[in-house]
Amino acid sequence: MKEEIIIAGFGGQGVLSMGKILAYSGLMEGKEVSWMPAYGPEQRGGTANVTVIVSDERISSPILSKYDAAIILNQPSLEKFESRVKPGGILIYDGYGIIDPPTRTDIQVYRIDAMDAANEMKNAKAFNMIVLGGLLKLLPMVSIDSVLKGLKKTLPERHHHLIPMNEAAIQKGMELVSKI
Repeated sequence: MKEEIIIAGFGGQGVLSMGKILAYSGLMEGKEVSWMPAYGPEQRGGTANVTVIVSDERISSPILSKYDAAIILNQPSLEKFESRVKPGGILIYDGYGIIDPPTRTDIQVYRIDAMDAANEMKNAKAFNMIVLGGLLKLLPMVSIDSVLKGLKKTLPERHHHLIPMNEAAIQKGMELVSKI
């Protein structure tokens, strides 16, 4: 198993955190992982992305030009990365941040209304965990238990009381993701 993923959106949407939690989850399961963020001063409000590779075998390079899956959270990221999903790959997008939806027919396109769900949960910070839940339903490369352990590792201890809410957000994302 080897999954090569790009997660892209605006800074502040939890793009880098989502990738880091996914990478930690892979480590918890003894898998080879790569986490490579790309951002600049735009981290707060501009575009940011992270490449994550989770594999059962050694990873030769963290630099990719094509991806098995893409999580796209804004229009500029869709324009940049839609063409870089491998044929037959998966593209997941949040309907809130996309004006012109994906057009490719050689990939599997899924929509997840994570922003709306986060608002219903009255917790905007659950947004990225809802999206992660959608990804894990489609590509169960790591277990939910490992994600929760990854959260424990990445969240400061003073925020550990939020882990049950994050677990609920992941479950919500698994329910919400739908094929277009």
